[in-house]
Amino acid sequence: MKRRSNRRYSPVSFRASSPMERILILVVIAIVVGVTIGVLLPTFNDNVDSVTGGYTATGDAAQTLETLSVKNDDYRTTGYDRELFGYRSTDTDGNGCDIREDILARDLKEIRYSSSKPCQVRSGVLNDPYTGKTIYFLRGVQTSRDVQIDHVVALENAWRAGASTWQRTQRYAFGNDPYNLLAVDGDANSEKGSSSAAYWLPEQRSYRCNYVARQIGVKAKYSLSVTTVEKKAMIAVLHSCPGQAVPKQ
Repeated sequence: MKRRSNRRYSPVSFRASSPMERILILVVIAIVVGVTIGVLLPTFNDNVDSVTGGYTATGDAAQTLETLSVKNDDYRTTGYDRELFGYRSTDTDGNGCDIREDILARDLKEIRYSSSKPCQVRSGVLNDPYTGKTIYFLRGVQTSRDVQIDHVVALENAWRAGASTWQRTQRYAFGNDPYNLLAVDGDANSEKGSSSAAYWLPEQRSYRCNYVARQIGVKAKYSLSVTTVEKKAMIAVLHSCPGQAVPKQ
């Protein structure tokens, strides 16, 4: 007669035979967990922002943003050429200087003008809104680039957002509109390039709300569209400054 065994069976478990194998197992587990988090976290964060209000904003700028059309299709640069906007090709105030000189005169302090051309800025001081730096501007072959004039809504961005269908007169008006122009740090302007708010924001965080609000104001003025990611980025910035207004000028 066979005796009934008293041994209890338990689920099979893996036992590492050495400390090194245990370490390797832990490393593999950590890698798997890390990859899983990397895949799931962006979606999780996006959902959290939506639920907690990260993508909500109040104020004039936020309301104006809601009036802009959202277009993600045909957002291409086919046919784009910066020269089509005629930047610095006009002199609407008739002072004998192009728009670069006018913006330098508006945004710089302690200005000194050229003796040969009264409206041409020879030197001045810029409190740069993008970086917070104080820049001492001096006209010259090697120094003029230290201060550049930025199109807050970049020309290429405008082209993609609707300007490709404009007539020459409207493109020239946009390319030389003081409302869309700022004197800024040259390196910051180069870094920005044609990026929208979804891919570039000023280093100086305290200026980001004003920057985004101006972009919204420009796009509303010229009936330009935004993309989904661009709009979401703008709302995220405006969320931190309730009641943000669109600049008047």
